[in-house]
Amino acid sequence: MVEMKQTWGLRYFVVFIASVACIAWELSASDWSRFRGPNGSGIAKVNALPPTQWSNAENLRWAVDLPGPGHSSPIVVGDKVFVTCWTGYGTDRQSQGSLEDLKRHLLCIDLKSGKTLWRATVDAKLPEDRYQGMFAEHGYASHTPVSDGQRVFCFFGKSGVFAFDLDGQQLWNVDVGDGLDPRQWGSASSLMFSGELLIVTAGPESGSLFGLNKQTGEVVWKQEVALNGMWGTPIVATVDTDRTDLIIAVPNEIWGLNPENGKLRWYCDGIRDGSMNSSPVLDNSVVYAIDGRGGDAVAVRIGGLGDVTQTNIVWQKDHRGRISSPVVHDGRMYWVAGGVLNCVDASSGERIYQQRLGSDPSGGGRGRGPRGGQDYSSPVVAGDQLYFFNRQGVGFVVRLGEEFQQIATNRFDDPPANFSGTPAIVDGTLLVRSTAKLYCIGQ
Repeated sequence: MVEMKQTWGLRYFVVFIASVACIAWELSASDWSRFRGPNGSGIAKVNALPPTQWSNAENLRWAVDLPGPGHSSPIVVGDKVFVTCWTGYGTDRQSQGSLEDLKRHLLCIDLKSGKTLWRATVDAKLPEDRYQGMFAEHGYASHTPVSDGQRVFCFFGKSGVFAFDLDGQQLWNVDVGDGLDPRQWGSASSLMFSGELLIVTAGPESGSLFGLNKQTGEVVWKQEVALNGMWGTPIVATVDTDRTDLIIAVPNEIWGLNPENGKLRWYCDGIRDGSMNSSPVLDNSVVYAIDGRGGDAVAVRIGGLGDVTQTNIVWQKDHRGRISSPVVHDGRMYWVAGGVLNCVDASSGERIYQQRLGSDPSGGGRGRGPRGGQDYSSPVVAGDQLYFFNRQGVGFVVRLGEEFQQIATNRFDDPPANFSGTPAIVDGTLLVRSTAKLYCIGQ
C-alpha cells in the first residue's frame, strides 16, 4: 500500500509539473500573438528594448527572402515567427500570371536563426479579386494570423479560416462566405480571440461576424451585420468582473457586443467618413478610434446598454486619420497619417503636436510611393520609444512625450519593396516584413 501511494504520488507530481509547464508555455507564447500584439494595443511588454539604429550592416540579426509578397504582419509564438504571403499570381504588376495558380502560404520561421521550419500552402477559392486598382495595394495576404500558443490560425478571405498546429499540420478549415468587396478593395480584417472563441470579421465574404470554437472550427454563433467599408480588427474589453465586451469600429458607429453570442449590447456615434480602415484601441476603459480622410476621431467609455452616444462619448474631434491604427501611451494618443506623427491628449482629444517624420536616410526624399500614402503600417511602442515603418521601408524611432523627439531614421540597403505590415516586438527584437523579406532587428 505504501509503495502504491508513493507511485500514485509520483504520477500526480509528474502530471502537475507537466501541467504547470504547459500553462507557462502558453503564457510565454502569447507575447506578440496577434495583430498589434496584446489585445491589439501596439504596446509591447518587454524587458529589453529593440535598438534604435539598424541597417544591413548594423543590428540586423537575419533577413530571409519570402516566397511571395504579403501585407500581413508577423506574429511571434515562443521561438517561432509566423507570417503569410501568396504566390502564383499578382506577384508582379508587369507579369501577373494566371489567377488559377494563386496560392496562399503560412510560413514558420525560427526566431533565432531565420531558418524556415515549414510552410503550409492553401489553394485559392475562385473566382478571386483581380490584381488591379486599389486591390493591388495590398493583395491576397493581408490578414494577420493569431495564435493561442498551441495552434496558429489564418484567414484567407473567401478561401476560409484555417487552423494548424505548431508543426504545420492542418487541423480544420471553415468557410465563412463567398463574397468579394463591392469596392474591389479586398478583405483585410485580422483574427482575434475572445476566451475560447476565434472571432472572424468576414465583411466582404458574408457581411458577418463569426465566433468559432478554436478547437474544432465549429460555428458557435454567426451575426449578419452591416460591415461594408470596414477593414479593422476588433478588440476585447473587460467591463467588470462579470462582463467582457467585444469592441468593433464600423463606419459611423462603435459597437459593444456580447462575445458569447455576437449580439449587440451598446453602440454610439463613431467615425462619420463612411469607411473604417483602422482598428480601435483600449486604454483605461476608453476605446479610441480614428479614421476618415475627411478627419474624424472618437473616444468612448466602454459599457452601458443601447445607444450610449449621449452618456459615454468622452470626446469627438476632427483629427485626420488614414489607414494606420493609433496607439495610446501614458495619457497620449499617437497615430501616423500621410507621413505625419500626430499626438493628442487622450483625456480631451486636444492636439499636443503634429510633426512630419523625416528624413529618408537614402537621400531620396519622403515621396508618396504606392497609392494610399506612406502609412499602411501602424506604430508600435516598447518602453518610451515608438517604432514606425512607412511603405518605402524607412523606419522611424521617436521618443514619446509632450514634445516631438525623433531619435533615429533607418533604412535597409535592399532592392525596393513595399512595407505595409506592422512590426512585432519581443524582448530586444523587432520583426518587420516587406513584400520581399522578413527582417529580425536586434542588438
